[in-house]
Formats: sequence, structure tokens, C-alpha cells
Amino acid sequence: MTESKLPKKENFSEWYHELLKAGEIIDVRYPVKGMCVWYPSGFALKRNVYDLMRELLDPDHQETQFPLLIPETEFMKEAEHIKGFEEEVYWVTHGGTSPLDIKLALRPTSETAIYPIFKLWVRSHADLPLKIYQIVNTFRYETKHTRPLIRLREITSFKEAHTVHASWEEAAEQVEAALTIYAEFYRRLAIPFLFAKRPSWDKFPGSDYSIALDTVMPDGRTLQIGTAHLLGTNFATTYDITFENEAGEQEFANQTCYGVSERCIAALISVHGDDGGLVLPWSVAPVQVVVVPILFKEKEATLEVCRNIKAELAAAGMRVAIDESDERPGAKFYKWELKGVPIRIEIGPRDIKNGVAVLARRDGKKLTVPLDDLKETIEDEAADLHQAMLAKAQAFLDSKFKDCQTLEEAREQTQAGVAQVGWCGSEECGHRIEDEVGAAVLGEPWRSEETYQGSCIVCGANTEKCALLARQY
Repeated sequence: MTESKLPKKENFSEWYHELLKAGEIIDVRYPVKGMCVWYPSGFALKRNVYDLMRELLDPDHQETQFPLLIPETEFMKEAEHIKGFEEEVYWVTHGGTSPLDIKLALRPTSETAIYPIFKLWVRSHADLPLKIYQIVNTFRYETKHTRPLIRLREITSFKEAHTVHASWEEAAEQVEAALTIYAEFYRRLAIPFLFAKRPSWDKFPGSDYSIALDTVMPDGRTLQIGTAHLLGTNFATTYDITFENEAGEQEFANQTCYGVSERCIAALISVHGDDGGLVLPWSVAPVQVVVVPILFKEKEATLEVCRNIKAELAAAGMRVAIDESDERPGAKFYKWELKGVPIRIEIGPRDIKNGVAVLARRDGKKLTVPLDDLKETIEDEAADLHQAMLAKAQAFLDSKFKDCQTLEEAREQTQAGVAQVGWCGSEECGHRIEDEVGAAVLGEPWRSEETYQGSCIVCGANTEKCALLARQY
């Protein structure tokens, strides 16, 4: 592998910013803080990732789109929800030079835009369950330090789903269904994560409870990469979303919402990338295979074989590129490694004479393959490469996780990763843990196969609860 011109990944912040630029994912030079421009190759990656999400949602959700602007009269109805967003809202106050009668909010999230319409759509139990989603941009006046794809003022690709159900129990089942979808989504991206039920002071404003997915970044901090919220009847009561049950009586509906933003792209880049550049999963890589001709003598004959290989693989449904530039082979290898292409095919006159090609995986593994077996071998190697990526990422996450018995041990652990500690579940002890450890309580492990037995790290009470602690992005 050609030596990288990037900073080392151990210098994560510098490496991350340079890779976004060198890998042509986003351009941060747009003249509004916290807003970025997608390069064509970055946009292609994003499109593939969100098409994967659509594939998982479309069997029982319908995609839709609601307006960007939300009237202040609707936005201000749900007090707890608004309190959670009041410092982050962009307001439109004028139409041209004329003041508006009612201010309009640029959506920070869409509950207050969607639920007045749900009131009109939901009439009877026959209308339930209702499951819709949209992929839209959202705006939040972020006052903290912005980070590309991680902490933004314009989230360009927010996938938010909203569902309506007859009972709280059905809504709770839908939260679990959403988490299953997200688990499969991140499995296909080879990104391991932790499920955590957020503490009461950090749940989604207006929800009964919130479940989050967090992954561990290279510097040991966690990144929230998805959330699912059980709203109960909180918003239905505010927006009068009722339905006639089978007995002819009116009931308030129960609701859920769940979302993923382009933080999934940030995680994809950060978890898998290395000192040589991007490392992209086969499922979403804009270019899955690049054919690199080794051009010496018999140039046209070599190019003809390479073009035939490209056509054959493209016909099999693979996303294929061919590098016919005059650059030296080493420069070509470096360029495509930087772009994260999973598989590279190298072929020169000698290979053609022998009826073979060299197949190089992005993880450095190389093998010589008969040309007649190329398609099948690539398919096998792509599947193996995905499993290798997932195993490597899971091993990293596991290395950053530790069960801690004291506040001092937890404080030390959260400088490098995630700590698990005994917690009685009280808000008072939770806040004290955060204060003394200097890290956030991510919440209680969710869907854990193990039952915790221990004592609260603060008050000493026996407990079957525990808390995950980490420094967060």
C-alpha cells in the first residue's frame, strides 16, 4: 500500500477533517458556519446509504414529505417539546420586506409539522397503524463547536419516521421494530454499536422514553447514530389525534418517532477509515471495483481486456470504474485506496497471457484469480471483506468497554472509552455520577442479554441496573 499523505488516524480530529476533504466527501468552505457542500462522490455515498435505509423501511412504511416551514402557532403547542428546542430554532420573520403575521420556524425536527396533519388523516381504528417517514434537511442553531457531519446547523439528510398506533403496547412494539431495522442497517454498514435507554433528563422532549444507538469513535468518544422514541399519547393529546375504536368510542392515539442523520456517514468514515484513507463497505461504496490496467507494451490490447472485464462486472450489477489515466500504477493505487474502493483489479500483458488478474482488497489482502472466475471470486471476497470489517470494528469497540467498580476507575476509563457502572436509577445519583466522572450517562443498556447484579456506585444500594458512561460528540 502506498504511504498515505494523510495525518495518522491516532490524531483523529485532524485526520477526520483531512479525509473528508481528500476523500471528496464534503467541502466545509461554504460561507455559513455549520453548513457543508457535498462533493459528487460524497453525495453518491450518501445516496447509497440512504437507499439502504429505504430498502429496510419500505416494506411497511410509506415515504412522504412535509413542508420545511412550521407556523409558530403549531410549533409552540407542545411545551415540553419546545423547551427542548427553543434555543436552537431559526425563525423566518419576513416575506420579502413585509413582516409575517405569524413567524415560521425552520424545522429542527418535524413533530409539530406532521402531527396537525395526522389529526386529519387518523379517524378510525381502520386507519391504524400509520407508518410514514421522510428524508429531509433540518436546521438547528448549534452554538457549540460545529463538526462536519457530526454537529451541524443544517442536517442535510435527516431520516425521521413517525407512526401512530391504537395502544401504548403496540407503540412499544414499534419502537422495538425500529431498533431491529437500525441494527440491520448498521450491520450492513459493518458498524457495531451500543443500545442505551437514555436517562430521564436526556430523553427526547415530549417522549415517555428514548432508546439510542451509540458507536465508539477512534478517540474513545461516543457518537449517537440513531434514536427511537415512544411518545405515548403526549403529542396526540396536544394535537387532538384521536380515533374511533371498535366499540365506537374516541381514544387518543399512541405514537412513536425514530431517526437517523448523516452522522451515520460520519461513523462509517471514522470507524472504518485508516491511515490510507476511506475504507467503504461493499454495500454502499460508490465504486465497488476499480480496474487498473498496467500499461507497458500492447497498451490497446490490455485496455480492451480491461474494458471487457468492466462490462462483464457491470452487467452483473457491480459498480465498476476503470482507470485509463497516464499516472504510474502506484499513484493509481493510492488514489483508489484513498477513495475507499473495496476491490481493485490489476491486470497487465503478462497477466492476460496467463489468463489471470491480481485482485487486491482494500484491507491489503491480494490474490491471483483466473479471469474466468473473476465475478464469482469478487462476490466471495466482498462478502468476506464485509465480515472482516465488522469483526475488526467490533473488536475495537469491545476494547473500549470496561465494567468499573469505582468512580475513579470510571473517570479513567471514560478518557479512552465507555465505562459501565452500577446505578440505582435515581436522577440524583445519575447527576452525581456525571459530575464526578466528567462524562455523560448514556443510559441503561437496552436489549442486553446479561442481568447486572451489583450496587450503585454512588449510594451503595443493591441494584440490577447499570449505566453506560462516556464522553460524547
